[in-house]
Amino acid sequence: MKKAVRVINTIVYCRRWQETVSFYRHRLGFPVTFENDWFVEFEVTAHVRISIANDQRATVKSSAGQGLTLAFQVEQADEMWQVLKARGIEVGNIKDHPWGGRAFFLFDPEGNRLEVWSA
Repeated sequence: MKKAVRVINTIVYCRRWQETVSFYRHRLGFPVTFENDWFVEFEVTAHVRISIANDQRATVKSSAGQGLTLAFQVEQADEMWQVLKARGIEVGNIKDHPWGGRAFFLFDPEGNRLEVWSA
């Protein structure tokens, strides 16, 4: 299956759909690859997508931020922390981990945890 997979798309079902779509589009700056009146797909990389679905229209309901972390590996966690902070996004403190990485957390309007890290 590994060679057959072209794109990975994580779909996040949300009650606060409009606010969450706006957060990924305007605050995080991900470009939209598909959009309709209840589902928006964002390009994270050439092979990774995050989609935000309105749980009022979907067959799956929101987990209200429980049991999900979207982790983004970046070149420099410290630089990304500064960028997000400058955009007015509430971000946690950067922490060093025993495995050699640096990471911080933030939350989208639905309450989903986003981890930004670098090694």
